[in-house]
Amino acid sequence: MADDGSGVLVRRATMRDVAERAGVSKSLVSLAFSSPESVSPQRLGRILDAAEALGFRPNRVARSLNGLRDDFVGILVADSRNPVFAEVVDAARVALSAGGRLGLMTSAVLPGGTGVSARPELDAEAVAMLGDLQPSGLIVVGSVPSMDRVVEAMGSARIVIASARPERLAGAATVRGDDEVGLRLVIDHLTGFGHRRIGHVGGAGGRVASGRASAFAAAMGEHGLDGTMVAESDFSEAAGFRAAGELLDLAEPPTAITAVNDLAAIGVTAAVRQRGLTGHVAVTGYDNTYLAALGAVELTSVDPDNATIGRRAAEVLLSDDDPGEVLVAPTLRVRASSVPAAS
Repeated sequence: MADDGSGVLVRRATMRDVAERAGVSKSLVSLAFSSPESVSPQRLGRILDAAEALGFRPNRVARSLNGLRDDFVGILVADSRNPVFAEVVDAARVALSAGGRLGLMTSAVLPGGTGVSARPELDAEAVAMLGDLQPSGLIVVGSVPSMDRVVEAMGSARIVIASARPERLAGAATVRGDDEVGLRLVIDHLTGFGHRRIGHVGGAGGRVASGRASAFAAAMGEHGLDGTMVAESDFSEAAGFRAAGELLDLAEPPTAITAVNDLAAIGVTAAVRQRGLTGHVAVTGYDNTYLAALGAVELTSVDPDNATIGRRAAEVLLSDDDPGEVLVAPTLRVRASSVPAAS
């Protein structure tokens, strides 16, 4: 039943109604919406005209459950509030639409606290419901816990993981930014500004954070510098603030601090400002979110090219190839936060 706008419930048109109006069988109406190329142009036109006149549209859920459609792709997002993931999802949906697929998104993780000790919890009900709809494919955006349960829920659906560094899953491709290149760009930039004592806040919160911390240490080693000045932080502003405080209170504090992401970098900036060191300590972030470009922030940040990550994830899902892992080259967006070292 549907509301006609006056508060009166009216019966929604059915496939049988369309068949009667078009003067054809119900099975032909079903065929017209599942395989229109199989219906003669004359009959197809009558069916579509009847459907439009009656306000009929096929029930997508019923068709999916009956196995009558293979153009439905699920999108699971680790954190729907994360602007990085939003950019990836938008690009993936555009690419899926261009490929004739429908992308339906839901959050994979229950809302919870933040902090180093916080552990995200899989929204098992949402994942199970998405699996019940029998998607032909699944794009997982971000680090989702309990991936074994996700794989089990999705049955035979092909899985592509974007913007994460998961444990290798059989048959699941990964598309992500090349963090090793990204941190190398940061360290090259900071050493070019004369910095030698460079710290990093990160390493906590999953494989992406630990991977970026390792990439920091490797990039520092390439310049013959000490890459062990790391304070534990996850992706939150509060953790970045606390970790930066640890570094800045050292007997020989860093003259530059790199952060695991932009939000943690904003926490670092607050710690620098609190100690009266603005303009004396360089700060860099990662992900180049809209926060980094704000006039009050002006944060130098690595741009992982989220649009390309999302588009490539969709392209991999739609193809028959298994590329394993696809690395997207990042760039560095230099802004006012990365000040030169004091002479």
